[in-house]
Amino acid sequence: MNRQDFKKTLIVVHDLVMTGVAVLATFFVRFEGGLLNERLVHLPLFLPPFIAFAGVVYWFSHLYRSKWRFASLPDLFNIFRASSILAMSLLVVDYILVSPQLLGTFFFGKISIALYWLIQMFLLGGPRLAFRYVKYARSRNSLQRDASTPTLLLGRVADVEVILRAIEAGTVKKIQPRGILSYRSDDLGQSMRGVPVLGTFGDLDQVVQDFQERGVPIRRLVATPSALTPEANPDMLLARARRLGLPLVRVTSLGEGMRNAELAPLEIEDLLLRPTVQIDRQRLETFIRGKRVLVTGGGGSIGAEICTRAVAFGASDLMILESSEPSLHHILENPTLLSSDTNVDGVIADVRDRERVREVMNAFKPDVVFHAAALKHVPYLEKNWTEGIKTNVFGSVNVADAAVEAGADTIVMISTDKAIDPVSMLGATKRFAEMYGQALDAEFMGRNGATRTIAVRFGNVLGSVGSVVPKFKAQIARGGPVTVTHPDMVRYFMTTREAADLVLTSASHAEESRILTARSNGDERASVYVLKMGQPVRIYELAERMIRLAGYEPGDDIEIAVTGARAGERLHEILFAREEPRTEIGIDGVMAAQPIFADRERVEQWLKILDRALVEGDRALAERVFEEAIPEFKRRTPAPQLAAPVPQARLASN
Repeated sequence: MNRQDFKKTLIVVHDLVMTGVAVLATFFVRFEGGLLNERLVHLPLFLPPFIAFAGVVYWFSHLYRSKWRFASLPDLFNIFRASSILAMSLLVVDYILVSPQLLGTFFFGKISIALYWLIQMFLLGGPRLAFRYVKYARSRNSLQRDASTPTLLLGRVADVEVILRAIEAGTVKKIQPRGILSYRSDDLGQSMRGVPVLGTFGDLDQVVQDFQERGVPIRRLVATPSALTPEANPDMLLARARRLGLPLVRVTSLGEGMRNAELAPLEIEDLLLRPTVQIDRQRLETFIRGKRVLVTGGGGSIGAEICTRAVAFGASDLMILESSEPSLHHILENPTLLSSDTNVDGVIADVRDRERVREVMNAFKPDVVFHAAALKHVPYLEKNWTEGIKTNVFGSVNVADAAVEAGADTIVMISTDKAIDPVSMLGATKRFAEMYGQALDAEFMGRNGATRTIAVRFGNVLGSVGSVVPKFKAQIARGGPVTVTHPDMVRYFMTTREAADLVLTSASHAEESRILTARSNGDERASVYVLKMGQPVRIYELAERMIRLAGYEPGDDIEIAVTGARAGERLHEILFAREEPRTEIGIDGVMAAQPIFADRERVEQWLKILDRALVEGDRALAERVFEEAIPEFKRRTPAPQLAAPVPQARLASN
């Protein structure tokens, strides 16, 4: 028995003992003399089954889901509910089963049962609250004793309380909260857990100066999520923090109740997006918990985030397949992965190597495969088109085939909005990979236990390698100019965390449809999921705002240079093809499509011709294949002279 199980056992024993004590205390308070003795005689017959029944009630009332040190109002409500159920049960037994007709009198009586309810509530709730207070007092003493950093907490009082609880619990360390600043004037004059609200965000300079004069220099500012909403004007807050030379950090958490909470520097990109979609954590935990997960390209920005989320949601085993040794080392040293209960391992392998991928898949036997490995930069793939086909097309084929052979339940191909009406090699190769997955998915449709293969499309990810935001930050740091390819260029953006969570959400929906289709032999299900990314962002305006957030004025301090669109770029991104029937799936943040695609036989023929194009170095032949497979794609090289025509597709609707 490990330490955690031992502690839970002690709590269960405590509650059962307190149940017996509550019954005894009720009798000794309510009765005396002969009446008391009469009930004590029957107690050995009544008490054991009642305690056993109480244990069942406590379990189903969720008394053991949270730790005593985090006892809160929901826990007290669970105790209230359990005590009320026990009291009502005594009432039923006393007035129906053990009535005056059987014993000649009531065993308890209404007053005794009400007294029992009060005593039971006190004996279950009192120790929990006392334990929490002891931990709270020790935490406060520890904060005063340790060399903590004097800090101001920023945001609404309700948000700040969550951080204060995390500080007291020790999940957020080395912070000594000295005051609260809120952007709402109605929070003024309040105090939260002994920490006063000292003013609004506009009072930041004065509050910092007051502490400086008292010999307690503020060393850090911690922003809650409410401090980063548009209503709070976070741009101004970031500018003031930089002028004062104070680090402004935000709190990130991998779990509810600030479990595994971490402090992260507030970056400019944190202020550039709409509020992120609220994720259904219970849904994702139900989907991932206990599963064996394999992630290709797990060292990349999206792949790495999928790895950390799979661990956070309780995957039993995680295998990271990565072709870059430094990237694999970096993700395997991630503190989140190292501190988790998940068995994490990694292999060096290239998705282009079909036999190596089969070997890894068959040895690991994954339940879910996330295929994030890809070449994704438009200008490079326009020049190096053969590499794009080898990785994005044949690499995806290798992963999908190996996962099916290994018996995976679900394969998730990470795609891109550039796959719709593609104008670049990146878009064409990713759309072709989608088509192969859709053909594979349709081939196994309706079979019991068959593998589901889906694609998930989304736009640009803030902070990823090659993203425009890090590029702009570096250019601003050098003093400019900030380069924009076209003044009307528009893109969608989302954070890596939101993208990874919605990818997992899409996979969970695909898993549900796999089970339902197998049961009903239905013939309609989505195989392409598209993440909702809100309103697109004009890149020129993004550059202007980033310059202002850095404390400069566009055009005066830092120039914005328009360099011209690059080969393969388009001004606006598209999320759905014109002929794709789209549908809401009842999940916030995700839409789905039932795409039109070629059957497996036609796709295999196209793959053979693509292989020939690679061998011969014939780009025109490769583009001819893409044009046949994806009518919206228009080749830019002269049409090749083919020995035999590329077969026309007989399109099938999923």
